[in-house]
Amino acid sequence: MAHSGSQEGPLLSGVAMRYASALFELAQEANAVDAVAGDLGRFERLIQESADLQRLIRNPIFTAEEQAAAIGAILDRTGISGLAGNFIRLVASKRRLFALPDMIRAYGNLVADAKGIVRAQVVLAEEPSDKVMNDIKAALRDVAKADVALDVKIDPSLIGGLIVKIGSRMVDASVRTKLNSIRLAMKEVR
Repeated sequence: MAHSGSQEGPLLSGVAMRYASALFELAQEANAVDAVAGDLGRFERLIQESADLQRLIRNPIFTAEEQAAAIGAILDRTGISGLAGNFIRLVASKRRLFALPDMIRAYGNLVADAKGIVRAQVVLAEEPSDKVMNDIKAALRDVAKADVALDVKIDPSLIGGLIVKIGSRMVDASVRTKLNSIRLAMKEVR
């Protein structure tokens, strides 16, 4: 699957990092780093849950005006305002909505780095309960010797329930044992 998106990888991450860095500096100055992260997280969940919103941000057929109007209506309805709201509106007006998920991820990385939090990616076959999430966090905190922020992705095709990456490395065997017991617990809940 070598489609045009593959060449735009580095470019995209450059754009995403520039926007995220600018937002992060503004958020620091305004003492609003966590509030902005919360609002961006809410918007990211809206994107994940809405096929229409995904189409709106990915499809070049919409004009900047159409995108800005639709995004503005969503922000008003969800009460996302302040720096995060202005940022998302700006991204829409610059025709950069396709890169917004990467910008949100990049912002999250900047927040985590600033707080000395290790980011881990967790892929699960199904939406985890709060208890499972807390167990996974606790297991990873032991390994990372730091607070861990989780990026959770759901992939129903996953057999066996769970993949974990900290930074760029897959998690080692000792953690895997801990995570396996969590996975078993997930199965028993049914």
